[in-house]
Amino acid sequence: MLWIALHLPQLPLEAFQRGLPAPEPCAVAERQRILVCDAKAAARGLHAGMPVSAALALAPSLRLREREAATETEALLGIAAWAMQCTPSVALDFPGLVLLEVSGSLKLFGGLKVIAARLRRGLDAMGYSARLAAAPTARAASWFARSGKACLIADIASLESELRTLPLPVLQCREEEALASVGARSVGDLLALPRDGIARRFGQGLLDALDQALGRLPDPRGFCVLPEKFCATIELPAEATQAAALLFAAQRLLTQLEGFLAARGAGTRRLLLNLRHRAAPATRIELGLVTACREAAHFALLLRERLQQTALAEPVRAIALEVQTIEPLEHANLSLLPDELQQEGNWPRLIERLRSRLGAAAVHGIALRADHRPERACAEAEPGARQLALDFEPRPFWLLERPQALEEMESIPCHHGPLKLLAGPERIESGWWDGADTARDYFIARDANEALLWVYRERSPAGAWYLHGIFS
Repeated sequence: MLWIALHLPQLPLEAFQRGLPAPEPCAVAERQRILVCDAKAAARGLHAGMPVSAALALAPSLRLREREAATETEALLGIAAWAMQCTPSVALDFPGLVLLEVSGSLKLFGGLKVIAARLRRGLDAMGYSARLAAAPTARAASWFARSGKACLIADIASLESELRTLPLPVLQCREEEALASVGARSVGDLLALPRDGIARRFGQGLLDALDQALGRLPDPRGFCVLPEKFCATIELPAEATQAAALLFAAQRLLTQLEGFLAARGAGTRRLLLNLRHRAAPATRIELGLVTACREAAHFALLLRERLQQTALAEPVRAIALEVQTIEPLEHANLSLLPDELQQEGNWPRLIERLRSRLGAAAVHGIALRADHRPERACAEAEPGARQLALDFEPRPFWLLERPQALEEMESIPCHHGPLKLLAGPERIESGWWDGADTARDYFIARDANEALLWVYRERSPAGAWYLHGIFS
């Protein structure tokens, strides 16, 4: 087995702060003491364990939040769901640690280093800072990650020598002070002590943890279950109104969504963003796609167009992203010898961008209807909608909005001169049931400029001629 551990030491702070860079120093407190702080606060002398009163004296503008365990757990579950794109075997180790068993994914992704680099890039894009380490056992990987030792150990033979160098606090055991009193300050010091004496004085649990880290005892883990739907929220440290700031925060969620959809091997056609305000109802932004997709970059491109056109009632305090419906993602068949000149354009992406900029109602497809009357034979439809198989005579693509009356000279219709009838008539008699009865004889004609026209003559006593369409 091979485990990758992701330790997130800044999670209590990043769960609140990753939406936007805060202008003031920020920190999270627990029991009136600083638990974690950002770089701006550390530059002013703040550190973990400092009393809150002393921290406020050093940084009067400090933005202080109380630790929220529920928010941290929700963030950790979101990271676990995102990490399932690399392996379905993902476990949590509280506080602030995610474990991935990746031995079955090495060939798929190209090796341990490739997976590690992919995880680092994704976590950075989501706004999380993490320490990453790998080892043949889950406990050893978690100890390496907590110590900050970024090592990727795939061979269990060299595991013990690396473990011996770790400081004792990575074990997170209650007996740390007692062990330090007997001179044990590293895992190597602990392994040098007599096992019987450790068991009598500190209990068997400490020895079991060491054996599990070394692979001598099994270390069973409960794996996370991927949720059916995606729902994530990001809180902004300061209210925002600019589209650029909102897009920056939304991209964190879109990256998380991409990993979730990759883990499900699926895509989506519909995204719903709720921009939450202080008092006004949330502003809803719905993104509709022509084909299923899971690329965060494409989602961000469409969202940028919508945000620039959205009028906000109030500044935004939080952004929530929901995806209720997912579907299998269709993959394109690749040629052995691809030819770029013969590749079709990516029309669905173009349609989606136009809809984001112009509105969904402004861009649509055309579908045939079961009606012989030309002006009623077409209707608006979704691009790519299935067409009816109707057997019509040749018809022009361009129909005039209203038929244009033609002059008649010696029973011959004229349009820039007499027309020459080439084909016809095609008789259409229809519409008696809806009050728009039509009786016409259609012809294909050529004018003096060699243009092909679609004309008809009414089957009535007057028998007037009309121009109805033009062939390309």
